[in-house]
Amino acid sequence: MKTFKLIKRFLPYYKKHTGTLAFDLFCAMLTTVCELVLPMIVREITGRATDNLASLTVAFVVKTGVFYIALRIIDTLANYYMATIGHIMGTKIETDMRRDMFSHLQKLSFSFYDNTKVGSIMSRITSDLFDVTEFAHHCPEEFLIAGIKIIASFVILCNVNVPLTLIIFSIIPPMLIVLSHFNRKMKAGFRESRKSVAELNSCVEESLLGIRVVKSFANEPIEEEKFEEGNVGFLKIKSKVYKYMGGFHSCTRLFDGIMYITVVVAGAIFMIGGSIDAADFVAYLLYVSTLLTSIRRIVEFAEQFQRGMTGIERFAEIMDCQPDIEDSPEATELKGVKGEIKFDDVTFRYSEDTKEVLAHISLNIGVGENVALVGPSGGGKTTICSLIPRFYDIDGGSITLDGKDIRDVTIKSLRENIGIVQQDVYLFSGSVYENISYGKPDATKEEIYEAARLAGADGFINELPDKYDTYVGERGVKLSGGQKQRISIARVFLKNPPVLILDEATSALDNESEKLVQASLERLQKGRTTLTIAHRLTTVKNADKIIVLTADGIAESGSHAELLAKGGLYSELYSSYTEE
Repeated sequence: MKTFKLIKRFLPYYKKHTGTLAFDLFCAMLTTVCELVLPMIVREITGRATDNLASLTVAFVVKTGVFYIALRIIDTLANYYMATIGHIMGTKIETDMRRDMFSHLQKLSFSFYDNTKVGSIMSRITSDLFDVTEFAHHCPEEFLIAGIKIIASFVILCNVNVPLTLIIFSIIPPMLIVLSHFNRKMKAGFRESRKSVAELNSCVEESLLGIRVVKSFANEPIEEEKFEEGNVGFLKIKSKVYKYMGGFHSCTRLFDGIMYITVVVAGAIFMIGGSIDAADFVAYLLYVSTLLTSIRRIVEFAEQFQRGMTGIERFAEIMDCQPDIEDSPEATELKGVKGEIKFDDVTFRYSEDTKEVLAHISLNIGVGENVALVGPSGGGKTTICSLIPRFYDIDGGSITLDGKDIRDVTIKSLRENIGIVQQDVYLFSGSVYENISYGKPDATKEEIYEAARLAGADGFINELPDKYDTYVGERGVKLSGGQKQRISIARVFLKNPPVLILDEATSALDNESEKLVQASLERLQKGRTTLTIAHRLTTVKNADKIIVLTADGIAESGSHAELLAKGGLYSELYSSYTEE
């Protein structure tokens, strides 16, 4: 993205801090006064000393000194405001941007996360925004201060000697051209660096989250090799960036020297010719020093500026990702759900470059009906269950809940009426109590205890060291698979939805845990429309309807007894499973 567009995207974040920013810039103007006044004081004293020494009295010198000290006190107070309140303003802007990004990430669809590494997202929401704090604070200050100093120096020096001033300022354009070349290279380098850091973060996150698998296969050397590859790649990119940075700063020093010697040589020639006197020459040297300091600060800020721009650009890239699934303008709240679900000629594929997972599927699930989806992998069982809560949108046909197209109701109200129990249970880092209450954040303690009892979880919970306050660890690592599953079931009991989706909820459990969890699930299913995905066919014998899905669509449909009597695909699958 172009710098102008990025700044335009960033400016609205100053709106809440307009007063702070205005006073911060006023303080920045005050800090320039001392630097602009000092050369004039030196020139006046030098002029009096050379032209009329009698006019240089102690009283004049003392008054001048007191005046300058007063200016320095003002400068100190202004600088303190800039260094504290100004930085806090930058931090607040960073906080606002991080909040907006996190909120936007919550809105993005599953398809975004299917194609994006979590480590890369983490890098954008944390380290990429760190530099924005400095940018938000220093960018307006540095450009204002530099602008005032350059313009004021030009005006003051023109009043002293126009030809010498024009000679000095003629060096600035070629200086800016050379530096802008390195600046562009630095920006590209910082962008590459950010991407490399994101990849490195992803590598670290993936390795650490899978540390048990790594250790079980004794594959630590492989992980170290993968990390080293990313680490060395990051080193190469950073080395390239520092080469450009080195050229940037070296050229700055070269032009500094050229400008100083130009002032000395040209100023001396003009002084010999009588165009300027000694006092003016000293003032010139001091103002050129101020001018060079301003340019040097802009140059040094350029690195920070490019880091900030890169951070804003990567922020904008995420914010520009639009959710695939949003409420339609006419969407209404879904209320009084009974649980009748219909798939009418539904077609779906995950992306344009993949084949259809579902092709012209029609399916009816009655109120309170228990329907099981079985069949070989790849038939679309999980996909069907993902389409009902609108985790993905269908490409053709329609899905209705109680006769209402799910695209015509709000996503929030739709998902509030659907409970999901998955094979891969995710528990948040926190207590057992907090994880159960996630199903209904405003639930009372009594409701949470009752949900745990209904899920058959209260027995083992009360045996834990701190009972409901026991810390479950990251992703619930301190609990067994069966315990985690029963907590997830308690979460759904607490939510109390009319529609229930069980996605292979017991397939990863041992026989004893499966029996306990299966008993909990049977209690959970009562009075709810239930859709169950199962590979263990013995767990769905009692389903009202069993649907056999293959890659070609619905192969068979009926009760357990009806399908066995047919002697078709389900009969073969069931016989094969029971033999095993």
